[in-house]
Amino acid sequence: MTIKPGSRDLLWMAVGAILLLAVVLVVLHFQPTQSPSKQLALKIRRSDLAAQMRLNLALASEAEKSAVLAVTDEDSRTFADQARAATAEVERKRQELEGLLAADGTQDEKDLLAQFSKIFAEFQSIDHDLLVLAVKNTNIKAYNLAFGPAMDALNTMNTGLLRLLGKSNGTAVSPKAHTSVYAAINGAWQIQILLPQHIAEESDKKMDEVERHMATLDQSVRQALDNLVEIKILSSDPDLRTAVSKYAEFSGIRGRILALSRENTNVRSLALSLGRKRKVMFLCQDALATLQQAIQAEPSAVVPNPRSLEAR
Repeated sequence: MTIKPGSRDLLWMAVGAILLLAVVLVVLHFQPTQSPSKQLALKIRRSDLAAQMRLNLALASEAEKSAVLAVTDEDSRTFADQARAATAEVERKRQELEGLLAADGTQDEKDLLAQFSKIFAEFQSIDHDLLVLAVKNTNIKAYNLAFGPAMDALNTMNTGLLRLLGKSNGTAVSPKAHTSVYAAINGAWQIQILLPQHIAEESDKKMDEVERHMATLDQSVRQALDNLVEIKILSSDPDLRTAVSKYAEFSGIRGRILALSRENTNVRSLALSLGRKRKVMFLCQDALATLQQAIQAEPSAVVPNPRSLEAR
């Protein structure tokens, strides 16, 4: 005799089947679902990200140094943009790696990335300040003024005074004219010689000393020119007027040179590049190398060889 299950029995069987299915689904949900090949691919991706970050850091550093050493504003800006782009790429990959490690990285790897992130934040801060300085090129502009317009003005002044000296020869005012002309020429060229020293100087205190020396020389030049103006037969001479005008022009250019030199952007950016930036760069590279080694040292699941499976 066949016993047919009643409706109550069927109901309990259905409930049991549903409960069994739910348990299976829960178990499957909490079990690792990644295949060995996928785990290996993620490991390779994490290691590759660390390697790419190291490469982009090197590219950023190289572009930054080129920006510091460039002699034109256009070149400095071009290299600075390249440095910023490479640094931004490091940050993009850092965020991607952070997400991957948060999902299934080891605590050691997360700690190493956090260590790098802290150092990299300092790297970014230094880089920002350094590149802002590098693109201004104030020292280079000061050099260009010193060996361009400033020197041209002094050469014209020098020519005018020497012509004036020739006109005074054989006159009663010749001794006074000679003394004043050479005092003016000598003092002006001593100021010109001090300009490159001021431009290259890093210390504000030493800049102050150079400027005080320049001020003393400037007084002697102006006094010598005033002495020439006081000589009646020379006071209205066009060569003297030219000399006085050109020294005034030189003095104005000198003021611009000193202002640019005080900003000292090339000197300061180079000091940052060779000092703090270089040190932090090495720390970043070391942190990434250690992280990459930790990722590569992870035990990997064995990926079955498809041919060996076919042989079975």
